[in-house]
Amino acid sequence: MMWKAFRLVLVSLGGLTCLLTTAWAAGALYFDLPIAWLRAPLASIYALAMLAALLFVKGRWRAMGLVAVGLALVLIWWLTLSPTNDSDWQPDVAQKGWADIQGDEVTLHNVRNCDYRTETDYTPHWEARTVRISQITGIDLAVDYWGSPWIAHPIASFQFADAPPLCFSIETRKKFGQTYSTIGGLYRQFELIYIVADERDVIRLRTNYRNEDIYLYRTTISPAHARERFLEYIHSLNALRNKPRWYNAITTNCTTSIRTQHPPNERLPWDWRILLNGKGDELMYERHLIVTGGLPFAELKARSLIDIRARAANDSPDFSQLIRVGLPGFH
Repeated sequence: MMWKAFRLVLVSLGGLTCLLTTAWAAGALYFDLPIAWLRAPLASIYALAMLAALLFVKGRWRAMGLVAVGLALVLIWWLTLSPTNDSDWQPDVAQKGWADIQGDEVTLHNVRNCDYRTETDYTPHWEARTVRISQITGIDLAVDYWGSPWIAHPIASFQFADAPPLCFSIETRKKFGQTYSTIGGLYRQFELIYIVADERDVIRLRTNYRNEDIYLYRTTISPAHARERFLEYIHSLNALRNKPRWYNAITTNCTTSIRTQHPPNERLPWDWRILLNGKGDELMYERHLIVTGGLPFAELKARSLIDIRARAANDSPDFSQLIRVGLPGFH
């Protein structure tokens, strides 16, 4: 009796796995097949063939074996797809940042500092900036919400004693005509890019032109550890310039990429809020990684919203100072 029950559970799990892998493989064909007109027909044929095998082939294990073979063929093809640094990129991601380290000095090339008139009407500017590692005083974290409260976009803003802040934003590198798709982000639709940007560019774009909500927190990281984190970003930046990588909405996104660039022994223990990163600031609050000012989390978050400040500061050269006035943890 127990064997029958165990076998039923095993067959049910196998069937569910077959359905999920069939859905994933059909999606891979639909999104990533190079020949556009073949995508929908081939994805449909594949999905129907796998479902027919599950329904009509005699013997559960034989049917699941056929589905496994189909998945393997799609996966072998899919893994041959290679990311590129050469394409018809949208202007805001047309240049890839890179850095030259000479002792204490780091010269960052292609720092983005666009002149925005609207979200889509802007003049791209790419600058070179030289900063000193020894002058890094800490890291501020901007958390950007564009829709769901469960999903957000973190932007690390490095603070210097003798220079304006420098921001790192890990994003999808979109080609002309592409728009972000969460489902498409599960496949090989977008290359990964580390945007190095002036704070007024990367934050004001979101608050003033996209009408998204940004919360700004001061982290509790020490200057010494902030310098280590800075070098991690620099090494990731240069590695991407030499070897492009795919973005993936689960495994290689704006949050998991930050975690995986840390040494393994320094990574935060895994938590579901790393994936559903809209709750990441709550996680950081619980682990004492952001300055709280003695406030409960709900009040800290409410007071950390900077949209009104950013819109008021807009064109001011003191943008970075003005968006911090009155925020908990900032002087």
